[in-house]
Amino acid sequence: MTHWTPDDIPWDKFDASKLSSDVLKVVKAAAMVERNAGDYTEYLGKVFASDPAFKQLAVQWRKEEVQHGDVLGRYAELADPDFSFSERFKRFTDGYKVPTDLDQSVRGSQTGELLARCIVETGTSSFYSALRDATDEPVLKAICHRIAGDEFRHYKWFYGYMKRYMDAEGVGVIRRAMVAIGRIKETDDDELAFAYHAANDAADQPYVRERCNREYAARAYGFYQPKHTERAVNMILKVVGLDPQGWLGSAAKKFAWNKMRSRAEAMKLAA
Repeated sequence: MTHWTPDDIPWDKFDASKLSSDVLKVVKAAAMVERNAGDYTEYLGKVFASDPAFKQLAVQWRKEEVQHGDVLGRYAELADPDFSFSERFKRFTDGYKVPTDLDQSVRGSQTGELLARCIVETGTSSFYSALRDATDEPVLKAICHRIAGDEFRHYKWFYGYMKRYMDAEGVGVIRRAMVAIGRIKETDDDELAFAYHAANDAADQPYVRERCNREYAARAYGFYQPKHTERAVNMILKVVGLDPQGWLGSAAKKFAWNKMRSRAEAMKLAA
């Protein structure tokens, strides 16, 4: 059961004067990615074919992710009456495909797959927390608060299952760290960039990944505050198996915030 439904959102409190076009562009892109959970669920079902309990959990995860996308899409249509979520989402899925014809994890182990999911949920939880704190628009704030909570709960789901597989597969700290680093680097892959393109660009505008990544990052990275990157680093170090409160944790938090801030500034200059 989900903890909330679209009916819990205070849609009647929408205040267009408190919403910027830059924030709306990011919301539109996020709606694409959230709604596209079906293919990931199919892939996870194959990777964990012998684990019916996890497959059932993945189905619930998909249900909640799809709800996130639908609610964000409804919000985008409320804010921009010319925006058609269904048409833009079709454009996204026509151009971006998640590989589903695999029966083994691309991360090299089931532990690695679950860790990668934890990294994704870390990113989404911190993103929606940052957007919630950055916006004064009451409906968007309410939506982001609920989604951020869901994403943190999903992180705990995947982390719990990861610990079950970790010892059996013998995946140590170094291998877990390599998976985490690899998944973090994938932030610049086609998914978010193409989502931004499908959600915001004119029909005749060609897709250029570097441009779309730059335009998305120039807007989204500016939402973050030190507390958001600090919490994300804590969550990542926890799944890797390192102490978030030790010297390495402190160094990682400082590095993450400086990296986020410098990249946001660089992307703004380049956009």
